[in-house]
Amino acid sequence: MSQEKEAYLSRSNTEQKRRKVVIVGIPGVGKSTVVNKIVELMSAENQKTHIISYGTVMMEEASKLHGVKSRDDMRKLAVEVQRKLQVYAASRISLIQEEFVIIDTHLFISTKEGLWPGMPMDVLQALKPTHLVLVSATVDQVKSRRANDTTRARDISSLDTLLLELEAARTLLFASSLVCGCPALIVENPDDKSEDAAKQVIEAVFRN
Repeated sequence: MSQEKEAYLSRSNTEQKRRKVVIVGIPGVGKSTVVNKIVELMSAENQKTHIISYGTVMMEEASKLHGVKSRDDMRKLAVEVQRKLQVYAASRISLIQEEFVIIDTHLFISTKEGLWPGMPMDVLQALKPTHLVLVSATVDQVKSRRANDTTRARDISSLDTLLLELEAARTLLFASSLVCGCPALIVENPDDKSEDAAKQVIEAVFRN
């Protein structure tokens, strides 16, 4: 076998194994908890997983350009400004070449102008995810978790509003899957079951 063919096959195998997983979920579903549990379980098997917080990359730029102090303030910026921050973050993240990458983000952002997609078409095309995962929970669980979260300045939402957000997340998940041509997985995260949710993601995404 020629060296050129060996190099080609080696690159092909690497590309097949590489995972760039976008994990999304509305505030209160426990997305970050599930992501951290995935990393913990993978680390126990000596599998390194690189986590990128999309919001953190956006926040760093928003802080420099607009003096924003928190993510809750960032989502109150004009939609046009947030759009530029999204594209900037996508271009930064697309350069990462680690084997296992998890991008922790939101499918949409609640703004004063309405629900704004967190991953428009050009952002998805720049990120080139291999998998999309939606972490979900019941309306009552989300409401309770938001009420008990003292680390963020959450807007008070009615059960009807939360139901709309959950439905919008599912709709946008499958629309995003269609755009980037990758599998879409929905994982339920009941109270005290984050490890089970993490294991489901690992089996579906990182074992294939």
